[in-house]
Amino acid sequence: MEFSVESLETPALTKAHLAELLFEQIGLNKRESKDMIDAFFDLISDSLVDGNDVKISGFGNFQIRTKAPRPGRNARRVVTFHASHKLKDQIQGENPAE
Repeated sequence: MEFSVESLETPALTKAHLAELLFEQIGLNKRESKDMIDAFFDLISDSLVDGNDVKISGFGNFQIRTKAPRPGRNARRVVTFHASHKLKDQIQGENPAE
């Protein structure tokens, strides 16, 4: 299934845009679409807060990393994202989405 995002008014893909795409292209009602998007991102956020990595096949990995303290900065946890090889290839145009 392919989603079209050509009708976006802004260059950023937002949660509201994702919910609208679910409504238009899958047929969920607007409330279900919003709830599904919110639940998806809540699951990712909760998993990262708990210290677990999130791996989305064909897209990439979100990982929690603890940055060491340095002068003028406290130690802190940060989220890093590493794109999958498949996503990198798509961005480079070597393996366009089917």
